[in-house]
Amino acid sequence: MDQRLTALELMQDAPVIPVIVLNDLAHAVPMAQALVAGGIRVLEVTLRTPQGLASIEAIARTVPEAIVGAGTVRSAADARACAHAGARFAVSPGYTSALGQACQDLQLPLLPGVATSGEIMAAQADGFNELKFFPAVQAGGTAMLKAWQGPFGDVRFCPTGGVSPANAQEFLALKNVVCVGGSWLVPTDALEQGDWSRITALARQAKALRKA
Repeated sequence: MDQRLTALELMQDAPVIPVIVLNDLAHAVPMAQALVAGGIRVLEVTLRTPQGLASIEAIARTVPEAIVGAGTVRSAADARACAHAGARFAVSPGYTSALGQACQDLQLPLLPGVATSGEIMAAQADGFNELKFFPAVQAGGTAMLKAWQGPFGDVRFCPTGGVSPANAQEFLALKNVVCVGGSWLVPTDALEQGDWSRITALARQAKALRKA
């Protein structure tokens, strides 16, 4: 399978990138397999729990159909650890030049998090034009993205934070939105119950969302 995907190619793979928080390493592989079975293969496993890195490594090793990346990447050290674990992309809640440089040095595609015009300009100055808008709903939602279409017409966004099945289509209808990020594909109770068929069904529904 293709090993080097650009940030834009990762965003274009499906309408939704699942934002995954794992508390049990044993859930990582069957969860990834369930998402892939539903047509979602670009997976953001966050570093919010101690199991994050090991989960990325397990998925990278065992589920080759998945394109696993790391979320909540906040430092150059995080980026290096994720790349070593087998992550094929990184997602950050905010942006620093040090993080951007580290990912560029590692040839690790990065979706930097931004919430303001100044942050967009800082990321663009370092060569990043595909960005995560976070926290999307709390930072202005679709109205903010529409406002940015004028001054930042060359930027493509993945809104994350407060995005749900109820509003995902509104975000996807915007011309500067390529995909959205959401945690609803991997509910905590489905993980705890090992309800992989439910996760596959949620992935199929997400895959069927339309990009305008």
